[in-house]
Amino acid sequence: MSSELFDAIQYLEKEKGINKDVLMEALEAALISAYKKNFKSATNVRVDLNETTGSMHVFARKDIVEEVEDKQQQMSLEEAKQLNPNYDLGDVVEIEVTPKDFGRIAAQAAKQVVTQRVREAERGVIFNEYIDREEDVMNGIIQRKDPRFIYVNLGKVEAKLPESEQMPVEQYNVHDRLKVFVTKVENTNKGPQIYVSRTHPGLLKRLFEMEVPEIYDGTVEIRSVAREAGDRSKISVHAENPEVDPVGSCVGQRGQRVQTIVNELKGEKIDIVEWSEDPVVYVSNALSPSKVVKVLVSEEEKATTVIVPDYQLSLAIGKRGQNARLAAKLTGWKIDIKSESEAKEEGLIAEKDTLDEESYSEIDEDLFE
Repeated sequence: MSSELFDAIQYLEKEKGINKDVLMEALEAALISAYKKNFKSATNVRVDLNETTGSMHVFARKDIVEEVEDKQQQMSLEEAKQLNPNYDLGDVVEIEVTPKDFGRIAAQAAKQVVTQRVREAERGVIFNEYIDREEDVMNGIIQRKDPRFIYVNLGKVEAKLPESEQMPVEQYNVHDRLKVFVTKVENTNKGPQIYVSRTHPGLLKRLFEMEVPEIYDGTVEIRSVAREAGDRSKISVHAENPEVDPVGSCVGQRGQRVQTIVNELKGEKIDIVEWSEDPVVYVSNALSPSKVVKVLVSEEEKATTVIVPDYQLSLAIGKRGQNARLAAKLTGWKIDIKSESEAKEEGLIAEKDTLDEESYSEIDEDLFE
């Protein structure tokens, strides 16, 4: 066995990142199998590989017993002491049985087994590398498409983007670059299987972490995310330091930070609201851009009744109830929206709670419908 084989093992460790010990184990197992197959031996053998000299030796292992029942597996104590007086019952004797032409036979027989083990080890390396990227954002290039999946090349492996995780407003073309959220990494018989998403709320959260330094360093914390991918999202943020403006940090100067994320998500509208432990404040914020007159809270049912100006009722509810739905998802509170007129009829608010329309800041409702 030439030293070229050991050179090849070192190369695989360096280039493929496969532990040399794993490859040496695979090689030893393959050589033992080759010896038993080609020399029709059932003997218990051990293969010794010497990296320094590039040599290979095969040793038959025999147990030392009082009465020999199987000469291939056992040796009497008397015979063993002829080899070495220090042997005792229960010891194992090793006798070299390396055939002259074993190097050539072994190389041929071991090739397939070693290749398989190398492939398995490679899969293990890839799995270990990508399991740490679960719930993270990665850059990829679309390789191909079929009716069920879009296949995204992440570098060392191809990830699957299921149809259900694709944004309805987005066109996917081969060779396009895109950011994806890794939802699941599985180790299967066919190798690592990685599933990614463009619709997961985690994608929005990670994009903010990448774009907003205050979130990355922990100054600003993302408390929750509600998303209807491709259309509209809401995200609540909080800063322990009262001098830090969490919403302003996320929006950025002239809206540059949030605009970068909007562009990445193909124009998806994003409402950034400030989190509060007070449900009245939090629910009011979550219904942005609508103004709120009053919030009635039922702690037991974790439900709220929100009263808004008559002229902002449709804005508070949103298209197909989207604004209210996202606000409820964001806060975790049930939200029932009523207009001021309706609330007064039901006796939920008194006349003194009512504000004139002029008291509200002007909002162009068309922007949010």
